[in-house]
Amino acid sequence: MMNMESTKAPNRTTIRKVRVLAGVWILAVACGAPAAAAERLLVFAAGSLQGSVDEVARAYERAGGARVAVSYAASSVLARQIEQGAAADVYISASPKWMDRLERGRWLRPGTRGNLLGNRLVLVAPADRAAPVTIHTGFPLERLLDGGRLAMGDPAYVPAGVYAKAALKTFGVWRTVASQLAGTPDVRRALALVARGEALYGIVYATDAQADPRVAVVGVFPEHSHPSIDYSAAIPAASVHPEAERLLGFLWSPKARAAFAAHGFAVREP
Repeated sequence: MMNMESTKAPNRTTIRKVRVLAGVWILAVACGAPAAAAERLLVFAAGSLQGSVDEVARAYERAGGARVAVSYAASSVLARQIEQGAAADVYISASPKWMDRLERGRWLRPGTRGNLLGNRLVLVAPADRAAPVTIHTGFPLERLLDGGRLAMGDPAYVPAGVYAKAALKTFGVWRTVASQLAGTPDVRRALALVARGEALYGIVYATDAQADPRVAVVGVFPEHSHPSIDYSAAIPAASVHPEAERLLGFLWSPKARAAFAAHGFAVREP
């Protein structure tokens, strides 16, 4: 089992509080109380959450909440933007490392961080020429690539790439394929390279593979081969939007949980 980076336990009392606030507020809207007039909420979300967070945002708006805009990018890119003063109201990261960094730098509102989702790491290929690959120590990925490219997030800073490199090193094949890497700024662009046939294989999250019918999963990396894939959510310290805590709480609501599960995520308890 690999050593994982330690993370600070979330403040469960605060998370429960914002969930209760969200429930009370939604009930008030349903009974006819007007929602507070406010500018749109801005969510910073890891690129692998495209689709699922959009769906949750629309559900929040239908429940009477303020309009929500979502900005997707690698968790590292978004974290650096928060450090530079970006006015995000909720940040959802695919890597505990970047949440830890923001928490240490006091860029997060104290007590709002909570574990939200989990994911799996998979090997994908274009659907029209996919064949199962058994992933084990020394599996012949270099031969399978046959001079072609392996698409994945850049392991220097994209969480999906960091997890993928760790898994390949666990099975002893990283050095044999590193020169054939097509590193991308986020995991969805790695998925697109495989979908277009520009890369013979790719390593992405299971939820990404589910999002594009042009690719097929040909192998699943065991969870012990890489650090646990955990998404967490928090409110950046700079947020002043009056609905930030309500939206954060909504992420754990039954509607949001159902949407995330439908997109293939494992839903965590805060």
